[in-house]
Amino acid sequence: MKFEETYLNDNILDALYDMHFEEMTPIQEKCIPQILDGRDIIGVAQTGTGKTAAYLLPILSMLDDGGYPRDAVNCIIMSPTRELAQQIDQAMQGFGYYLDNVGSVAVYGGNDGNRFDQETKSLKLGAEVIIATPGRLISHIRMGHVDMSKVSFFVLDEADRMLDMGFSDDILQIASYLPTEHQTIMFSATMPSKIQQLARTLLQKPVEVKIAVSKPAEKIQQSAYICYDPQKIGIIKHLFSTNQLQRVIIFSGKKDKVKDITRELKRLHINCAPMHSDLTQQERDEVMYQFKVGHVDVLIATDVVSRGIDIDDIRMVINYDVPKNCEDYVHRIGRTARADRDGAAITFVSEKDIAKFKEIERFVEKEVTKNPLPAELGEGPDYNGGAGPRKSSHRGGRGRNDRPRDGQRKNRRHRGGRRHSRRGKSNGDAAAAPKS
Repeated sequence: MKFEETYLNDNILDALYDMHFEEMTPIQEKCIPQILDGRDIIGVAQTGTGKTAAYLLPILSMLDDGGYPRDAVNCIIMSPTRELAQQIDQAMQGFGYYLDNVGSVAVYGGNDGNRFDQETKSLKLGAEVIIATPGRLISHIRMGHVDMSKVSFFVLDEADRMLDMGFSDDILQIASYLPTEHQTIMFSATMPSKIQQLARTLLQKPVEVKIAVSKPAEKIQQSAYICYDPQKIGIIKHLFSTNQLQRVIIFSGKKDKVKDITRELKRLHINCAPMHSDLTQQERDEVMYQFKVGHVDVLIATDVVSRGIDIDDIRMVINYDVPKNCEDYVHRIGRTARADRDGAAITFVSEKDIAKFKEIERFVEKEVTKNPLPAELGEGPDYNGGAGPRKSSHRGGRGRNDRPRDGQRKNRRHRGGRRHSRRGKSNGDAAAAPKS
């Protein structure tokens, strides 16, 4: 389905035309008409499916059409991380290129006082759309910088990640400031019971849209080492001694483990840097910049960068521990083999994680190659649950198993009758759009 077949207004369609976006993704095709019709939405879709556009495009279109309070906050978009908030803000600038009366401000945590002062000034100048991390938004609300009494749209992006990071109470507190009449849109990569409970609390008769998690790209060379925890650093040492490895991300589920891995790798003189939530915003920006430009070979990270970060030339992903669910495995290894490049994904499977990794294999419908342990590391656990440890093999690696512009609008086909009217609304009531 093409974007022109929806009720998105001409200013949004002009921006999409400039960006060479014509066909909607499945999540956009299912969500955009429902959001335009004023329905609450719970969308289950992974990163890379186009979900940001699925909610930004209809919201911006309706705000631009009018009928909403001027000089008021009309939309709040919640993000679990600063990096995703920045990415949403960048998408907002692109999609809203032709919107003269819809402004936005991104507010996210960090210890930089200058940043907080800049956010405060921007909020006082007025912004129709606020893109925020939960803790930072609460800080501004408590200081009286944000009036949420006229909000019409409340968006939770990557809601499961926000709950994993302990933001449940913050989200409920922010929601308590919303007016009774508003439209809530929630996106999550997974649908555990805690997300279902949050949806029941915040959403009214929502439309549920599920897009199946796609399997990892065929170009990703997936393999695993069945090992004991103390052997993992030795495997990394072996990998770096036999290959000139650059553009590598090592994922671990806990920030304390990220710190431990970083210390160990620096002792091995591996050019690495950590990325976790204890770093200040300035430190995280600097680490990401150094990694992107190639001054750092290895990024050691929590799942804060497994979603929402767009780096196209990652050559290898190493799962230092098995992700807690199948979807997170897909998100992590999906950082490599992008933009028609090749890539490798290696997972370290300890004895306690064997059952979990077998579940991942069933999910991706693939028996992942099991690499032999380096000879000097000795034996590892038996993946198939035999009586004793699996012996190390020495016979090689085979296992068993912003767009350019010229300052002028582009010419395109005439869309006669595209402009349409919406039912007027007062002080934050959700507008009902014509059905598509």
